[in-house]
Amino acid sequence: MKKFTSAALLCAAAIPGIAQANECGEVSITEMNWASNTVVTNVAKFIMEQGYGCDVTIVPSDTVPAVTSVAENGEPDIVTELWLNSAGEAYLRLEEQGKIERLAKVLEPGGVEGWWIPTYLAEKHPELTTIEGVMENPELVGGRFNNCPDGWGCRVVSDNLIRALDLEESGIEVFNHGSGETLASSMASAVQNEEPWFGYYWGPTVPLGKYDMTRVELGEYKPEVHKRNQTADAENPGVSEFPAATILTSVTTDFKEREPEVAEMLSKLTFQTSTMSSILAWMDANNASGEEAAVYYLSNNSDEWSTWLNDSARKNLAAILDN
Repeated sequence: MKKFTSAALLCAAAIPGIAQANECGEVSITEMNWASNTVVTNVAKFIMEQGYGCDVTIVPSDTVPAVTSVAENGEPDIVTELWLNSAGEAYLRLEEQGKIERLAKVLEPGGVEGWWIPTYLAEKHPELTTIEGVMENPELVGGRFNNCPDGWGCRVVSDNLIRALDLEESGIEVFNHGSGETLASSMASAVQNEEPWFGYYWGPTVPLGKYDMTRVELGEYKPEVHKRNQTADAENPGVSEFPAATILTSVTTDFKEREPEVAEMLSKLTFQTSTMSSILAWMDANNASGEEAAVYYLSNNSDEWSTWLNDSARKNLAAILDN
């Protein structure tokens, strides 16, 4: 596949007039304060500017401030990577009031959580791909479960799962990490040395993009059980798989009416969660910015993003990418 340097493509993108035949006017879009959203925002910005001729302004934000701003000011036009489980009732009220509309799940299947083992371990011992197999063979996973740090939501759920499964009685020590950094480094150290590792992680993240991990099946997802497990020291914890978190691209209804072709593109702009983890791993390895990561993605995944665009926008971007 043809590859481009970030500098060359960014320079080409700065050429004025390349997309003027299809100008869409001024557009405001959020950039949340985490890495995957920086990628989403910069990919969308590049496509809107170079494909559709938009004048795009990035608005630094976070989930709650973005929803509040739409409620009070009717802007920004586009809220990227909106985690529905963090947006709360305030967001749902905006939808009911007709002020905002969800266009797409920007990550598919969404935000993933779970208990994992390295894939080399799963291939050597397929029985470890279920929690029953892990508990029957604790020595094969190193006899340890790497748990979330205190204060994290995943710690509450995992603690309840540990009690419901009676995990420690199977011979598995629960190690509660003091920080996200030590949790990630424990995975890195184990994988680099091809040693056993068993623990919680989530994506999209750098470690799940950098290391080949296999999710341990906890069983069926049971909404009521999972909801109960989200309460610390639940009286009746149960066993339920972690659900994928719904992550949206949403726009104001005014914007959708004003720029229907751009809204149509955004309704198709979806990344596989595993792909996003890979991009984050590339960013980490290359100390790259979100803008550079967007260029990297666009340069190497035309078979994906070209399906999001209309013919005119596709032609405009080809004038840059095919040079």
